[in-house]
Amino acid sequence: MCASLFPIHEKYETELKILITGGAGFIGSHIADAYIREGHSVVILDNLSSGRIANVHPDAKFVEGDIRDRDLIDRLFAEHRFDVVNHQAAQMDVRKSVDDPIFDAETNILGSLNLLQASKKYSVHRFILASTGGAIYGEQEYFPADELHPTNPESPYGVAKRTIEMYLHYFSVVHGIKYTAFRYSNVYGPRQDPHGEAGVVSIFSNALRSGKPCTIFGDGKQTRDYVFVADVVRAHIKALDLEAASDTYNLSTAIETTVSQLYALIAESLGKNSTEPRYSSARKGEVQRSVCSYQKAFHHFGWQPEVSLRDGLQRTLSYFEATLSA
Repeated sequence: MCASLFPIHEKYETELKILITGGAGFIGSHIADAYIREGHSVVILDNLSSGRIANVHPDAKFVEGDIRDRDLIDRLFAEHRFDVVNHQAAQMDVRKSVDDPIFDAETNILGSLNLLQASKKYSVHRFILASTGGAIYGEQEYFPADELHPTNPESPYGVAKRTIEMYLHYFSVVHGIKYTAFRYSNVYGPRQDPHGEAGVVSIFSNALRSGKPCTIFGDGKQTRDYVFVADVVRAHIKALDLEAASDTYNLSTAIETTVSQLYALIAESLGKNSTEPRYSSARKGEVQRSVCSYQKAFHHFGWQPEVSLRDGLQRTLSYFEATLSA
């Protein structure tokens, strides 16, 4: 396919009414900022379990609430009649999903179904989902994994995300809701909290700054694919213009970085090269190698990562420094 197969529909040449769940969080707040810059009307729904009011754009309407609250969801959709739902809210900690899979399913599956049911009822045009690459593919059979790679999740978190992708397909086929599912690799950047695997950037940074020891779980040779948040946001802007069939895309860099390499880059940037990390036993539910191909997104709508890991880390660490100094 080529970019010409994804024209801008007349509907998207005007202001869209967009709901962003988790819009006070790390990734969601950046998406909200971008949508508002594009001239769209944004409503943010967030329970503030990990999001922060300080992240909310002043031109967005903020509603404090939980996606598991079916009555709240129905009232919100009835009032605003959204064109687009951008679903970022999630229980996103792999380790927590292993410890409490029921809570993970209540949030990530049932909460998402509340949004899909309301989207059907109130004729939402497009549903954009934050899914996951590494946790869905499990221990990879080949590298980098493309979207055709078998999905063998090894954590309840990965199971839940794959389940919602399947529900999206159902709602698309049976009820006509168009969707775009983005399988994130490990997103990092400004506003990042120490949650999820990519949260290691802020964890290492904060520990090194304060002189505390950093702990690497496992032997440090496990790899991840780190993609900068600004690159992810560009894909979400493009997703508003996709008028082709519903589909799923990796957002990644196709570059493997070991945890030890990541630690060394952060330590170097902070001038802490002499500080050695501690090592502890590996955690359950986490894969050893994870790296994803972005070629499908590139061929379908021209997306590719633009920010290198070194540059992205520098921008992220500068943000942390400014935040701590404020």
